[in-house]
Amino acid sequence: MVKAVAVQTFGGPEGLEVIDLPVPAPAGGQVLVGVEAIGVGGVDVVIRRGALAAYGFAEGHILGGEVAGTVTAVGDGVDTSWVGRRVWAFTGTGGGYVEQAIAPVEEILPLPANLSAVDAVTLGSSGIVAHFGLSHAHFAPGESVLVRGAAGSIGIMTVQLAARGGAGAVAVTTSSAERGDRLRALGATHVLGRAGEGGEDAPAGYDVIIDVVAGADLPSFFARLNPNGRMVVVGAVGGQPPADFGTKMMAAFQKSMSFATFSAATVTEADRRTVRAEQFAAAGRGELETVVHEVLPLEHAALAHQKMDAGEVFGRIVLTP
Repeated sequence: MVKAVAVQTFGGPEGLEVIDLPVPAPAGGQVLVGVEAIGVGGVDVVIRRGALAAYGFAEGHILGGEVAGTVTAVGDGVDTSWVGRRVWAFTGTGGGYVEQAIAPVEEILPLPANLSAVDAVTLGSSGIVAHFGLSHAHFAPGESVLVRGAAGSIGIMTVQLAARGGAGAVAVTTSSAERGDRLRALGATHVLGRAGEGGEDAPAGYDVIIDVVAGADLPSFFARLNPNGRMVVVGAVGGQPPADFGTKMMAAFQKSMSFATFSAATVTEADRRTVRAEQFAAAGRGELETVVHEVLPLEHAALAHQKMDAGEVFGRIVLTP
């Protein structure tokens, strides 16, 4: 048997329970990974709350989408040379909060020797969303960028990539001066409050807004877009925006603003693999910083979610079996 964490009851973190499962066996095209590290993502929190139940997520669901560890077995049609190799693996929309995880072979990537399993799951998904989110916004060097909800792993990576990409300004929204200082060290040039207020000498408007939060306040940020500005929502940790949020855009019709959502599911596997390998190599060389808030045992998954709900997390919480 192996330990896993399932959402036995939708709602608060107390609905997470440690359960026993039979040791999984990889089917054709799959690998079995002996898990060393599990990334706790914002989507895990949204699923746990039951907000995505209408999309097929039911109670009993095992959370987690990314793990890192060592391949211990492979299914039919998979090269046996994978056995014994350290890999990052994407398990899908669940199945990651486990001691041994199943993943499709096309969704695994070898780890550089100088990158830990903990760092891999801190960067693996968030780096891809940050990279392609900026690309989806058609970000160009010299443009100003606002990252809304910058203290999470996606926001932190977006700040670093925008700064490395030659942004004219990188503003962030965050909840405290201390977090602002940490984000400045990662490349932010202006620190704003959660509502986008403050920030000495901050730009009056932005060419690109990358929004990890969504929620009720999303429409107010349209006013912070420059003419021809683009807002891309890459997460919804704050919940759904108001049903009529588009009226704010229509009120500023002459600014020619654009609004889009972005999911990494729309990026080809080959492109994700290429960029992820580049980012892993950059992190191994110290050119990208992986920010780990805390490492907790797998059985403390509920505590990890309590910290996420309380807004205490800067970077990523990682679970270890």
